[in-house]
Amino acid sequence: MTMSEGKYNIKAVSKKLGIQPGTLRAWERRYNIISPIRNEAGHRLYSEEHMSILKWLVQKTEQGFTISQAVELLESGEASADSRSIDMSMGQDRANMLADEILEALLAFDENKAQDLLNQAFSIFSIDKVVHDILAKLLVRVGDLWEEEKITIAHEHFTSAFLRSRIGMIFHTLPVDGYLPKVMTVCSPGEYHELGLLIFTLYLRRKGFEVIYLGSSIPETDIEVVVEDTDPKILFLSCTLMKNLPRCLDFVDTLDNKFPELTVGIGGPAIAQVDNEKRQAYESFCVGNVRDEWEIWIKDKLQKLTF
Repeated sequence: MTMSEGKYNIKAVSKKLGIQPGTLRAWERRYNIISPIRNEAGHRLYSEEHMSILKWLVQKTEQGFTISQAVELLESGEASADSRSIDMSMGQDRANMLADEILEALLAFDENKAQDLLNQAFSIFSIDKVVHDILAKLLVRVGDLWEEEKITIAHEHFTSAFLRSRIGMIFHTLPVDGYLPKVMTVCSPGEYHELGLLIFTLYLRRKGFEVIYLGSSIPETDIEVVVEDTDPKILFLSCTLMKNLPRCLDFVDTLDNKFPELTVGIGGPAIAQVDNEKRQAYESFCVGNVRDEWEIWIKDKLQKLTF
């Protein structure tokens, strides 16, 4: 029996850890901390890894942490450094190892193995952790390998198609909060690299935003038409390549002038390389490239929006 296989039913977990089954189910539903395996009858089965995570969380709540604080510690990787009672493989090291194994499988064009490994990641970690600590980092690594000519275009396309498919599967299962403003996400004109934008779009959907995802290679005039037809409150542009940056910034100016009620945000690797003079001019549009920066930008814009 491997570490990821189900071993304990919910009654056994409740007895071992001293946690009520209802509380356990509520933790799973609210925080997506683990995804127990289901047997043929549909009953939950917990692995040794799940038990380690739950035991650590229970210990933290007994020390005075709220469950949300404990989950934040776990997902930030501080659980591994803070406690000897949970195996290091259950923290960031485990996520990094799975990312390495998934990348190795994809570069060998072994889709079945990559699917199995990614399913294992989702059974151990929350959706947010898998997306940001595994999928997003894989995207960066594949891009770096391709730019360094260490992998072929075929490798890059195969890996990208796999990641795009899995992200899309998650995207369409997430609920929308009708009280949040409608958002549109699209690659900057001339830009074909969309996986970073997909990660960001998934982040928005996890926050509850209704997102119109347009993807790549959409002409400026078509984007304007969709803005007029759908009336989003926020539009995000992603620019990866430096050669597309001037066109991206020109389009930001166009949108800002033509749609004064539209809040425009820009992100992507190319934006991070804007020179200081232009950065000052476009500072209010820059969303950032990591989740903490996204949180700050969106919180600021939501406070200013009236909808």
